[in-house]
Amino acid sequence: MPALGEELRAARESRHLSLSDVSDQIHIRSLYLQAIEEENWASIAAPVYVRGFVRTYARFLGLNPEEAVARYNGTAPAEAKAEAPKQPVYISDRRGPSLWLLGAGAIAVLLVVFVGYNYYQLQKSTQAAIIAEGTPIPTIAPINPITAPGGATANAPATHALPASPPAGPGLAVRLDDRSWLRVIVDGTNRMEGVFDAGTERVFRGKTATVRVGNAGGVDISVNGKDLGKMGASGDVVDRSFTLAQ
Repeated sequence: MPALGEELRAARESRHLSLSDVSDQIHIRSLYLQAIEEENWASIAAPVYVRGFVRTYARFLGLNPEEAVARYNGTAPAEAKAEAPKQPVYISDRRGPSLWLLGAGAIAVLLVVFVGYNYYQLQKSTQAAIIAEGTPIPTIAPINPITAPGGATANAPATHALPASPPAGPGLAVRLDDRSWLRVIVDGTNRMEGVFDAGTERVFRGKTATVRVGNAGGVDISVNGKDLGKMGASGDVVDRSFTLAQ
């Protein structure tokens, strides 16, 4: 069986398509498509986004997307994990700390700083891979947050907490059960944009709404009281437009 990247390239070339042709149709940058065909996974970003790109590319070429993702999982390097010390260190109050304990404490502090720095760098790199070519890079915090540490902001959008069941009245309700980039435009105004964690819930009122997500399998949509379910498969980049009841 040929390698995953070779099979994707052969399927694309058999359709007489260039990388640019495919990029225009599935909205994934051609440089990422080339990296997939070369199996240069490290140049794309975090594995969760690589899986979404591979699934979308394979589906477009008429290949089995889940089988393609499974083959990627078999070749991708394991993600590094760092664990914090599980047991606290107790020092007797009858004598000063030993040099060994001081050294261990200094190493623990350096480890925490190192892990925090690498996590920050990972977040910066994964943001660039969420959105296809031509889409601005989202920020970690929402552009118009509902509240700030000091209290409610003056220009926060008019959104409401989403109840356990879809609202019966008009409007667009958004619920995230997995981390995803999300942008909501209502009546031509950007009302919500950024990377949001699972548990985020919003309701928007207006005439029309456009929703774009970077992890469609983690976003549920309800429109005018009707639950439409997930916007797509996990890792997919999806655009949807809705007409809201008045």
